[in-house]
Amino acid sequence: MRSFWSRAGKARRWRAFAPLGVLIVLCILIAIANPNFIEPRNLIRVANSAAVPLTLAMGMTFIILLGSIDLSVEGAMSVAAMVLVLLATNDSNANNYGWLAVVAAIAASTVMGLASGFLQTTLRIPSFMATLGVWFIGLGFSVYMLGGSAVRLMDENIRALALSRFLGFPLAVWIALAAFAVAIVIQYHTRIGRHIMAIGGGEDVAELSGINLRRVRIIAFGLAGFFFGVAGVLAAAQLGQSNAVIADGRLFAAVTAVVVGGTALTGGEGGVLNTLVGVLIVTVLANGMILLGISPYIQQTVQGLMIIAAVALSLDRFNLKIVK
Repeated sequence: MRSFWSRAGKARRWRAFAPLGVLIVLCILIAIANPNFIEPRNLIRVANSAAVPLTLAMGMTFIILLGSIDLSVEGAMSVAAMVLVLLATNDSNANNYGWLAVVAAIAASTVMGLASGFLQTTLRIPSFMATLGVWFIGLGFSVYMLGGSAVRLMDENIRALALSRFLGFPLAVWIALAAFAVAIVIQYHTRIGRHIMAIGGGEDVAELSGINLRRVRIIAFGLAGFFFGVAGVLAAAQLGQSNAVIADGRLFAAVTAVVVGGTALTGGEGGVLNTLVGVLIVTVLANGMILLGISPYIQQTVQGLMIIAAVALSLDRFNLKIVK
């Protein structure tokens, strides 16, 4: 029996540090294959590419820690980008609300997150079904409001989030790091963060401990919506417009980063620190394959294999009795 628990403990410790080891080895191998990888210009490019995925993945982390999933990423992000562009200076209408447009965009996405949590807990339906519906509602509303075409963002102050730099890095990178810092505070230094971990570790035990499951779930989905909204603002600032496909592929990227970082899909294990490593692994791998001239089709294959391997390695095989 002692041997069993010893092996289980070693396996957990290995899973905890494996993603960081993978990131280090990956960076070394790519740098050897192409020294251009470690040039300052390319490292800045990697950081800028990671800004939006990191912000999205912060929100997704809280949902996966619950043991749930949020498929509304692309819908919420599209709504945030649409609200931002239509309320700020643009080439479609005469609005010019400046930074109030940013606040409205993040608020709209946050409301969508709260709606997802409310629908799931009130109707008692699986999170993937509730958020799938919110995804399509948000995407459809965004496309309708944009008239099916791209609307340019012409507010120079908001565009500066992507174009201006501080200490050599675009402001978007610093905003993403600020979002990461906020996520750390929420997870490790607030009651809601502790309750999210407790629910992910076991709903029955959490409920017996006096945790209000419904309230925590709604707040967690609201937090996810907040981070999705920030990501939508950054994406619109980087692209200089909002369109129907601004969020395409973002769901896969967010989930991949969280899982590759070591946060278990079963909930209660991992966190935002793991997700930071996961985002860097995904971003560095994509950048490295581009530097090495690997076909985009092969890149997609590699990413697919990576997420399958990450999910397999994240499972606690000592306690797993059944696969649903």
